[in-house]
Amino acid sequence: MTISLQYCNITVNDPDESMTFYRDALGLEVLNDIASGGFRWVTLGSASQPGLGIVLSEPHAGRSQTDGDSLQELLTKGALGPIVFRADDLDATFEKMRASGAEVLQEPIDQPWGPRDCAFRDPSGNMVRISQAPTA
Repeated sequence: MTISLQYCNITVNDPDESMTFYRDALGLEVLNDIASGGFRWVTLGSASQPGLGIVLSEPHAGRSQTDGDSLQELLTKGALGPIVFRADDLDATFEKMRASGAEVLQEPIDQPWGPRDCAFRDPSGNMVRISQAPTA
């Protein structure tokens, strides 16, 4: 049996602002941009992981008012889990992200549990960590 991740979701306040961050600063490609019922779902991907879609959507998109309000509150507090990416050149990725104006939370460091990584905050307040891909 084989199983793989097809989609993951990132809750954002503004799909356009977030798309600029994930597309232009991080280097993901827009695969799909769907509007429905006054909301948008933007799917991004990477050539290095074909078949994986990262979906940006607003807290109330496809949810009840109560659930959307709860999710918005968590997003505003920065209480949603981090999004973790892997880069083959962490230092170059970090510099590209910093040059884009992204809020730096942590410069590249070697973590005691193993990876070398850095962290940013996306325009909606989500923590985005980037780890160095292991070398062979």
